[in-house]
Amino acid sequence: MTRFAFRVLAAAIPLGMLAGCAMVPPTPAPMYAPTLPIEPVAPAQATGSIYADSNSMELFADPRAHRVGDILTITLVESTQASKKAATSTSKKNGNTITSPTLLGQSLKIGGNPADSSLASNNAFDGSGSSSQSNQLTGQITVTVAQRLSNGALVVRGEKWLTINQGQELVRISGIVRPQDITSDNIVPSTRVADARIDYMGKGTLADSNTRGWLSRFFDSKWMPF
Repeated sequence: MTRFAFRVLAAAIPLGMLAGCAMVPPTPAPMYAPTLPIEPVAPAQATGSIYADSNSMELFADPRAHRVGDILTITLVESTQASKKAATSTSKKNGNTITSPTLLGQSLKIGGNPADSSLASNNAFDGSGSSSQSNQLTGQITVTVAQRLSNGALVVRGEKWLTINQGQELVRISGIVRPQDITSDNIVPSTRVADARIDYMGKGTLADSNTRGWLSRFFDSKWMPF
């Protein structure tokens, strides 16, 4: 094998490994997996009576989610907007003059010129910066109840994967919901979720096209000396 062929092979192996990694679909996070309901232990069926627990109907039970494993829907109504602007301008001027000393009534001269000296400095700084950001997220995601706290609040979490053409979209949410904020249709707005953690991200060709390369990020990083 020639040296040129060896270099081509050495460069092709890492590229093939990267391409193989790109084809592997991401796996869901284990902590966001659906929580299965806790099945109660069925009591022993009593004989000699007309009523049987296995044939009972809950006519007046609350249909809203309140147990571990129950399902409810969260409506995403997130909208944030932030802006910041700063400007700084400083200037400083210094000037000092030292006259030539006098010796025996005559001023000191060097080369026929008075030995006067002066020092002046001028410093100025002018900087400005502004930042503006606006985000909006709407939609719905159905989650499961993972835990019921002692005060009745429900810890919910869940995620949704969407595979469209050559990309994948992920919506993930977790938080704490009060039972009184849940409607009769088992829907609660995301603004009523305490300690909310909402993730929205994408992978694939579309997401890669909107990502800057590593060289461009280096020139904008703190490691760039200029």
